[in-house]
Amino acid sequence: MSDDSLPSPAGTRTAAVIPAAGRGVRLGPGAPKALRALGGTPMLIHAVRALAASRAVSLVVVVAPPDGAAEVRSLLDAHALPERTDFLVVPGGETRQESVRLGLDALPEGHDIVLVHDAARPLVPVDTVDAVIEAVRDGALAVVPALPLADTVKEVGAAPAPGAPEPVVATPERARLRAVQTPQGFDRQTLVRAHRTVTDEVTDDAGMVEKLGLGVVVVPGHEEAFKVTRPLDLVLAEAVLTRRRLNDGF
Repeated sequence: MSDDSLPSPAGTRTAAVIPAAGRGVRLGPGAPKALRALGGTPMLIHAVRALAASRAVSLVVVVAPPDGAAEVRSLLDAHALPERTDFLVVPGGETRQESVRLGLDALPEGHDIVLVHDAARPLVPVDTVDAVIEAVRDGALAVVPALPLADTVKEVGAAPAPGAPEPVVATPERARLRAVQTPQGFDRQTLVRAHRTVTDEVTDDAGMVEKLGLGVVVVPGHEEAFKVTRPLDLVLAEAVLTRRRLNDGF
């Protein structure tokens, strides 16, 4: 934890919701993705510690698999977590969107800023967390950390036949595109309204706010906040964690 992380000013409290109810099938059979070990510790614990590393975050709500809340509570109890941060575990739903809503429903009053963070992004630096919170404090209703794209992106159409090559229909201007990460930060009432209003499936919570016609802003993301989705991602995460331990002594 960084001693220089963002403090929580009087009257402003931040809570984080971590949906961790997914199975993570792309990592192969076995434990749910959030419970896979990274450096000998479940990814979920790394993600919880990453959010709690910010002095502005006073509560972390972990949304567990519907039948796994007790297991996740035991997992949190078994690992060292910052004493100044409160932790809560609630059962999730069938979709990520439903799980985030259930996490929001569990938040006590008094937390005006809400972060939503992927459990599969276990190595997000505290500076990124703080940058998102600061942007919401400065008046943004929704904030996403993001990185410029390194690759050219093609928009494709449907293949003319099964197994046939897909036709390219457009090449978006790469300079205007960003790869979005988490934690995403929100004015609490805005996020609650989005979850009550938007019923379409979206890939992130900021997209729900966009559907309300409200503005979303971007702050710089970090290359180490990548999502661990495939086996190769896990190899990279292990390498990053090893380097951190060598450099920072933890």
